[in-house]
Amino acid sequence: MVFYRHRMLPLQADLDNYPALYRLNHELFSCKRSRKMRKLPILSVAVGVVGLLIVLFSVAKDNSEPIPTAQGSPGFGVTLPTGYREWQVISVAHEAGNNNDIRAILGNDIAMKAIRDATFPFPDGAIIVRLAYEYISSARNNAIFGRDQSFIAGNPTNVQVSVKDSKRFTSTAGWGYGQFESGKVNTSEKVTNSCFACHAKLPASEDFVFTKYSN
Repeated sequence: MVFYRHRMLPLQADLDNYPALYRLNHELFSCKRSRKMRKLPILSVAVGVVGLLIVLFSVAKDNSEPIPTAQGSPGFGVTLPTGYREWQVISVAHEAGNNNDIRAILGNDIAMKAIRDATFPFPDGAIIVRLAYEYISSARNNAIFGRDQSFIAGNPTNVQVSVKDSKRFTSTAGWGYGQFESGKVNTSEKVTNSCFACHAKLPASEDFVFTKYSN
């Protein structure tokens, strides 16, 4: 008898003399081969499943839509500030002529402090947002009042953003500009370049800003 992997196995002489031992030895090795053969199909299936998952993941990744990123205005890279609709009102305005709109001008905390205190130039980080709407007559209100006297904000036309960064926008007195329609940036360089062309005509002592604070 010999030891094989911690099992006592019969020698060939024992097998010849004892048929029962031969059958036991044959069954032992047949069982070992059967277990090995059963492992091979299982391993093949496992490899196949892993490969299929990799292929499916790759296809899903290729077909997935890209994550949208904010696009800045041409020449300045200005984007719509997060939460600007919650900002305080600096003032309101009505533009006739070709625009014929009504406007609300908002400012972030930095802009509000500077414009209230009239401390110019504005510090870096100040942002002013101008919202424009169609200037329309209100038939409902006029019917109540009995005459044509009520004008209200209609559909939005555009949003303009002015950002103060004296290091970033050196060629435009520290101001960067952007215009947006329906939440999307206007990609016309002519539009953004025209912003400072108008603002540059204002006094430098007021930091080239049209709007004054309305108490």
